[in-house]
Amino acid sequence: MRNLAAIDIALDEMLVNLAAIVLRLSKPELTQTPEARRALAQSVHQYAVCAARSSDPRVHELKTQLEETVKPNLRIVAVDGVEVS
Repeated sequence: MRNLAAIDIALDEMLVNLAAIVLRLSKPELTQTPEARRALAQSVHQYAVCAARSSDPRVHELKTQLEETVKPNLRIVAVDGVEVS
């Protein structure tokens, strides 16, 4: 049972390190092409799948941060000088 706890801790550390890498790769200057955005979205999705079973709060916080990187940016649009959201 002690070995399982050690493995669980090691997996959580790996997930934290993986999230740090994906966060660095999520910068707008690195995800300008549609292919890069799709790759980022796939990486974030795969991370979320792995993080779902973790009990480490750091992993869940990083999952939330990563999911924010793939949300579309909203912008204000004006039609005939009137702002429309």
